[in-house]
Amino acid sequence: MNTEEIEAKENETIANPATPANFIEIMINEDIKTGKYDKRVHTRFPPEPNGYLHIGHAKSICLNFGLALKYGGKCNLRFDDTNPTKEDVEYVDSIQEDVKWLGFDWEDRKFYASDYFEKIYELTVELIKKGKAYVCDLTAEEIRQYRGTLTEAGKESPYRNRSVEENLDLFERMRTGEFPEGSRVLRAKIDMASPNLNMRDPVIYRIVHGKHHRTGDAWCIYPMYDYAHPISDSIEGITHSICTLEFEDHRPLYDWTLATLGIYQSQQIEFARLNLTNTIMSKRYLRRLVEEGYVSGWDDPRMPTISGLRRRGFTPESIRDFCDRIGVAKSNSLVDVALLEHCIREDLNTKAPRVMGVLKPLKVIIDNYPQDKVEELEAENNPENPEMGSRTMPFSREIYIEQDDFMEDPPKKYFRLSPGKEVRLKHAYIIKCEQVIKDEQSGEIVEVHCSYDPDTKSGSGNANRKVKGVLHWVSAAQAVKAEVRLYDYLLTDNQEQEEEAVKDFVETLNPDSLEVLSNCLIEPSIKTAKMGDRFQFMRNGYFCLDRDSTLQLPVFNRIVSLKDSWAKIGKK
Repeated sequence: MNTEEIEAKENETIANPATPANFIEIMINEDIKTGKYDKRVHTRFPPEPNGYLHIGHAKSICLNFGLALKYGGKCNLRFDDTNPTKEDVEYVDSIQEDVKWLGFDWEDRKFYASDYFEKIYELTVELIKKGKAYVCDLTAEEIRQYRGTLTEAGKESPYRNRSVEENLDLFERMRTGEFPEGSRVLRAKIDMASPNLNMRDPVIYRIVHGKHHRTGDAWCIYPMYDYAHPISDSIEGITHSICTLEFEDHRPLYDWTLATLGIYQSQQIEFARLNLTNTIMSKRYLRRLVEEGYVSGWDDPRMPTISGLRRRGFTPESIRDFCDRIGVAKSNSLVDVALLEHCIREDLNTKAPRVMGVLKPLKVIIDNYPQDKVEELEAENNPENPEMGSRTMPFSREIYIEQDDFMEDPPKKYFRLSPGKEVRLKHAYIIKCEQVIKDEQSGEIVEVHCSYDPDTKSGSGNANRKVKGVLHWVSAAQAVKAEVRLYDYLLTDNQEQEEEAVKDFVETLNPDSLEVLSNCLIEPSIKTAKMGDRFQFMRNGYFCLDRDSTLQLPVFNRIVSLKDSWAKIGKK
């Protein structure tokens, strides 16, 4: 686009605000209509770099960057790095990777709260000069005791009425490192009788003698999140500061900070966070899973982190679709994880090539098939997408089927293989079970002998030879041995676990959340797969090639099974 086209597009957006899909867009449309913020839309995604992002953050990413795209505005990526004891460059790097993977671009607008430490300090000095902040020597426990309760007003600190000069002196000495950690804090002077506990002289600066991942030892006092955040928004010219519902009670402090400092006032808007069934959404608990070894790392495919979902095989398109479907609301609710699984199935249905993969092999010998013959049979790569073409698969006298596809003494309406019964091998022939061979000691079935009808080759068979059962299979000699990892939910309970909900969430962990199958057999076309490639193993689900794979042993993660409970719910 040239300059004139861009200006015309911007004028069109202003003259014709986007059709609102949620209450936030209704608010934005009204702001555009009234000319608030000069008809700009400028959002930000402000993660704290103290852990890996999870699916709940994906909702916020899609919302903030999505609004900027919809209204022709801008969205910043800002790291709220105000707590050096818990932050790390590792988390900064992972967050950037996650945002990019989801398909969003902050362009040249990557910022850190630490970029503004000097400016925040200068503004705070002005706050002290206005008599709106004071240095307090109470301990953290004493501050809690003085704060009061929801029904009782708080009690003023004995240090609340220090002079401006004394407060300026003490604050400067706090900065130079004269005082030990925890000995003093700076508090805003607001109202100890306020019905909102967040307004009862909240702490806005504390002493922390720890190395910061960006500023090193330059600072030993750090602004609290609730104080640094509105100032950062103001400095960046953010119009709509969108956060989750737990910050609703913090909004008066947000507004007080900007108004009292007399700087540009952004608008805080709260929306309901994502709560997902069978899923741990607390960053504290996720960190504990990693640190105590319940999972292999932040990107363990069972984790709801974006990196975990990516490694498991979820696509960015499926996650964006999920975030769009759940929408944006003002009140908290619980979303069924089945919807997220439905979104990835829908996305992969036309994208993922089909292959034959036998997870728990049972040998089948076709006695009347020529012993040295290997036949190449044609199979479509994706029946939902003919443009993906076809491939050939080797077929021979010895093949493998799933153990679950054979039963020696089947119930009625069992349409898989059993003694004297026939089934069709997908893309191949009809076979009939003639004999069962068992291990003499254990009595387990070790192989099944069958016969085949050479006139029933798929695509050219006898029309009178139809059977109900169709099985997947692999040719024994050419099959590729693989490891397959089957994942289940981390929580046995279908409710998302908040920190207050259970005494020890470990008690609710699913002991069977991971099953490793080490003797799986996959058709040979899989040899060309690259890390991250996704496939549908016919009748078994969607799978992704994991980074633990080697040339000798490919490793596949099951993304999701084929059974779609959400599709059934949606039809009701």
